[in-house]
Amino acid sequence: MLAGMPPPTVCVIIAAYNGERTIARAVASALREPEVLEVVVVDDASSDQSSARAADADDGSGRLRILRHDVNRGPSAARNLALRSSSAELVAVLDADDFIVPGRFARLFAVSDWDMIADNIAFIPEQSVPGFDIGQLRDFASDERPMTLAGFVEGNIPQPNISRGELGFLKPVIRREVLARQGLDYNEALRLGEDFVLYCQLLAAGARFRLIGQCGYVAVERAQSLSGRHRTADLAALAAAHDGLLRHPGLSAIDRRIVQRHRSHVLRKLGHRDFLDRKHARGFAHALFGYAARPRMLFGITCDIAKDKLFRRPDGAPESEQIPRYLFR
Repeated sequence: MLAGMPPPTVCVIIAAYNGERTIARAVASALREPEVLEVVVVDDASSDQSSARAADADDGSGRLRILRHDVNRGPSAARNLALRSSSAELVAVLDADDFIVPGRFARLFAVSDWDMIADNIAFIPEQSVPGFDIGQLRDFASDERPMTLAGFVEGNIPQPNISRGELGFLKPVIRREVLARQGLDYNEALRLGEDFVLYCQLLAAGARFRLIGQCGYVAVERAQSLSGRHRTADLAALAAAHDGLLRHPGLSAIDRRIVQRHRSHVLRKLGHRDFLDRKHARGFAHALFGYAARPRMLFGITCDIAKDKLFRRPDGAPESEQIPRYLFR
């Protein structure tokens, strides 16, 4: 930011679906930041009291707006509604489970020359939230580095012995002008990977993406089965979105190869989910028969199911030594 210029303003977007237990904390963490011009909550047809609990966190500054969908349309549609309903020059997504570390935007805005900028993320299990103190966060160096499309996509391909380390979890601040110039918003066909696809589209269009090492975002993890995490239709839609990315004229040969690798990873997860759907519907023999002509995929699915059943923290450390865990070090 240039000396003498007013500080930039940011709209924090929170898409909420049945988030009554956590949304007040998320809203309060955003309103605490002086750079925040607007907090726009979109209640995506929750069946609980998400809207009321969000309103409970209003600080009286006039910066909080709560919108609501009559039917559930997914996070992409909710975020697009917030984008259309806001005016701040910068936008940032905050999940209803999560919260912002005090001073986050001031640290990000001290960096220049970016269209998108993100920081480190601390992951904590939901059962640890009540006793968690921001002072427990590690004090990382404020070193910064550029993020390329190839580096971003490769950082979303899971590596052996790394638990949920994908860069798709990043929550960048994005310049609204860049979204408008490229005619981009969230793909409403997606209920999975919508952030990943938007960031790839921006990078393919030449957006400057920077990372800083400091931690400014806390993501709260809910325990759940790995295989039950995604629906078949959601994975199929994400695979189709990769086909669109591969048609982007801004992709280099290296970019294209890495996007194809990530697409293969998504297709393997799709096969895994489809196999389990077939098994639940008509039994194990039916699922095996459905993949008999694709032995390599069947072998991969078998390996994935085995990993799912045997999943453990990669280094075998006790739970207490893993809190918080960080996206990158």
